[in-house]
Amino acid sequence: MKYRTLGGTDIAVSEVGFGVWTVSTGWWGEVDDERSVRLLREARERGINYFDTADTYGSGKGETLLADAFGHMRDEVVISTKIGYDFYNHTARRGQQERPQDWSEEFIRFALEQSLKRLGTEYIDFLQLHNTKMDAVEDDGLFALMEAFRSEGKIRAYGIALGPKIGWLEEGVRAMRERRVEGVQMIYNLLEQDPGRGLIETARKAGTSLVVRVPHSSGMLEGHYDENTTFAKNDHRRHRPKEWLTTGLKKVEQLSFLTESGERTLGQAALKFVLAAPEVVSTLPNFYGKEQIEEFAAAPNTPDLTPEELSRIAELYENDFGLEKQSA
Repeated sequence: MKYRTLGGTDIAVSEVGFGVWTVSTGWWGEVDDERSVRLLREARERGINYFDTADTYGSGKGETLLADAFGHMRDEVVISTKIGYDFYNHTARRGQQERPQDWSEEFIRFALEQSLKRLGTEYIDFLQLHNTKMDAVEDDGLFALMEAFRSEGKIRAYGIALGPKIGWLEEGVRAMRERRVEGVQMIYNLLEQDPGRGLIETARKAGTSLVVRVPHSSGMLEGHYDENTTFAKNDHRRHRPKEWLTTGLKKVEQLSFLTESGERTLGQAALKFVLAAPEVVSTLPNFYGKEQIEEFAAAPNTPDLTPEELSRIAELYENDFGLEKQSA
């Protein structure tokens, strides 16, 4: 494993992190607490030290799982969580519909204390404001509160997570330019490079670190899908339109040159693409089992993408992977 430093801090995070989303929400199939804890510990044994969760993941389950897995070795892991959604007073939700957010000092302080309790810790390494929109980015009091949390020793660093889906370029740019955020989390991968490219450019100028989720484009870049792939009833990918799968497979075909040497899998190449940007300090692939942990944790030690490969990727992306020609 290799490590990069978060923003202007002394926090070293593994280039491959663990997004606790998959083992705590049930949106990627059934979850079992004992199995989830085992996977978290196996990831740590592979050198992964950065674990990214949110208070809403499983309504607190993501945080309690981390406490169960690492409560006895707190100083050996970097824990990041997210707050901002009021799931305490708004328990019901339909699918992936967002719950109401509350950026008031009273609620944010309450939410942080609840996260600390569930995590069984006195401090959070990296606290993210969850899926911030412009109203939060423009809230001076909110960021003054983050500074207060740091002064109180409750957090070591803070930033924002952009989402829930691809977008939020203006929010990310403004936060990096005007707020003292150490990190910004975003979606970015070989197939979905915007607005990530713009955020990378801003991060470079601002000295902000980026954390990338969905580096495999919801599994498309893991290299295991075909036209007959189906998903379980409680897997959120089941609700994507059929053309998402067929179009994605055609694009993936164009990326076969990344694995021709046999020195890296497609899944590893996808992570190396994201990590080719030095502003990215960690990637959060989806871990469903031990096989993914072994494959993805080994990615940093596979060959870097060459300038020629990166140039070819850029050309493919600019030309929609040749799909416009095929449909013409």
